[in-house]
Amino acid sequence: MFFLSVAAIWTIACVTPGPNTLLVIRYCLTSPRQVGITAACGTVTGTFIWGLAGWLGINVLFQAVPVAYVALKIAGGLYLVWLGLKVFLDLRKPRTISAEITVARDKVRLKTAYRMGLATNLANPKSALFVASLFAATMPSGTPFFYGLAAIAEMMVISSIYYACLIGLITHPTVAAAYLMARRKVDIGVATVFIAFGTKLLLPLR
Repeated sequence: MFFLSVAAIWTIACVTPGPNTLLVIRYCLTSPRQVGITAACGTVTGTFIWGLAGWLGINVLFQAVPVAYVALKIAGGLYLVWLGLKVFLDLRKPRTISAEITVARDKVRLKTAYRMGLATNLANPKSALFVASLFAATMPSGTPFFYGLAAIAEMMVISSIYYACLIGLITHPTVAAAYLMARRKVDIGVATVFIAFGTKLLLPLR
């Protein structure tokens, strides 16, 4: 059940529109495919770093200060509700590729693309709080240590699959507009799930 919960939440997180996705889309539309793939690899590396830091920090914190578990669930619940409401509000804003992406004509070096993917992920403070929320929501007290490592690996695999599918679609010239239309529909489901999950975290513990 633990791994199914992690998979469900992280899959939703992956398809949520954000700077990481837009960066990969930009590279896919303006550079050779390998540039977008390299940027995605940088983003997945960032997922590993955030996941490792979140798991180790939360595990140690919960052992030292048990009440921190409740505090983190409250903070995570509020964050998820806020994120869901924000996604709903963003649905009112028109989105187009031309408005969100600055076209780059110069060839991008692979190490630059990797560095940009990694930095974009690590520079987003919401990533840290989301990972913390994920573990707080799915990890019961006393969870074996290796479960956290397995969950991080699961997150990396899901992220890799997501970016592989995204790159495969976006590099097709007729898919960009359809992707944007589908993304708005995905947003509705994402916002609903985030609000529901956040509300569940905020309910009194039994």
